[in-house]
Amino acid sequence: MSTTALPDWQTRPQPRTAEEWTLRAAEVASVLATDAAARDRAGATPYAEVRLLKDSGLVTLLGPVEHGGAGENWVTAYRVVREVSKADGSIGQLLGYHYLWNWAARLVGTREQWEHVEAEAARNRWFFGGAVNPRDTDVVVTEDGDELVFTGRKTFSTGGKVSDVTVLEGVFEGTDRHVFTIVPSDTPGLTFHDDWDNIGQRLTESGGVTLDGVRTPWSSAAGYVDGEFTPRVYNTLNVPTIQLVFVSFYLGIAGGALETAATYTREKSRSWLHGGYDRAVDEPYVIDTYGDLTSKLWAVEALADAVAAEGRRLHDDPDAVTEQARGEFEVRVAAVKARATDVALEISSRIFEVTGARATTTAEGLDRFWRNVRTHTLHDPVAYKRREVGRWVLEGTLPEPTWYS
Repeated sequence: MSTTALPDWQTRPQPRTAEEWTLRAAEVASVLATDAAARDRAGATPYAEVRLLKDSGLVTLLGPVEHGGAGENWVTAYRVVREVSKADGSIGQLLGYHYLWNWAARLVGTREQWEHVEAEAARNRWFFGGAVNPRDTDVVVTEDGDELVFTGRKTFSTGGKVSDVTVLEGVFEGTDRHVFTIVPSDTPGLTFHDDWDNIGQRLTESGGVTLDGVRTPWSSAAGYVDGEFTPRVYNTLNVPTIQLVFVSFYLGIAGGALETAATYTREKSRSWLHGGYDRAVDEPYVIDTYGDLTSKLWAVEALADAVAAEGRRLHDDPDAVTEQARGEFEVRVAAVKARATDVALEISSRIFEVTGARATTTAEGLDRFWRNVRTHTLHDPVAYKRREVGRWVLEGTLPEPTWYS
């Protein structure tokens, strides 16, 4: 990534409003866009990209103001992720996951724990990764005096070696009790495998990780007091929260695909020789396709914004979150997740219809938008999201909180 023309954020006032933070994210996106296709092809570890997120202040967006954070909320965070993802879906995902793992202490931990984590994260501009793949149950946690010992492997660990700290998840040996903790990413025994080699989201450092006797103090076990965990309904808000992160970078990628394609159509596409038009932008089918795809994107963005605002009310008063409120929110999230998936896949595929054969060159890199969306939308089957909505409509059944609902 070129750093020759980076904005001088250090000498400018920090943004103060949600709108100003969204504009800051757009500045970051403009830097990422300059060589996004080349960086995607190279697939190199995104150290410079994460430094960009830190220097711009985006990593501390949710952090407390008194410790250097912006004190913003999830509504703003989702918009920022969407904006960054227009230029680079991988970096948008990294940022979105960072926000979730930064927030994990508040979701699960005691007040003392999350206040400490959020203060340290803001002061030190920590970038978070997470070794929390719920389909892998082979990380076993044992006790050794005042310490917990994590041993096993996770297939996916987004953030990997570009992170400063990593959220770990495991199950106490011989039980079904899960435990979360945060450790420095260079902790002895924590090994990232650099084996993420997928068709899309290539810069997310989402490869496997081995935990070979990773030790952490018992006191760092999120939400545990004297070895016991007291559950709250708010603990289960992790799923709808991160699913809205997914929605944010799906829609960002789709928006970026449309913007990039439109620029190509205006500047490079040739009209069809038998169509009777001198310019591609005058072709009726081209105009219709852009109108169709843009209308669909705007509709889902509006729904996503509305659902994010509904979620903010739950985040603003965690102790008041009821099972009914949580369930109804998850249904709404499931609905927008389903629509965002379909629209992002459609847009990232159909842009080639209005750019033409020459737009398929590797140098243009238009395929990265589809590859990115296609890769991550397989995270969990969208049919099960539609099922959540359908069951609620037909029988008023709320989704049971699981790792995916």
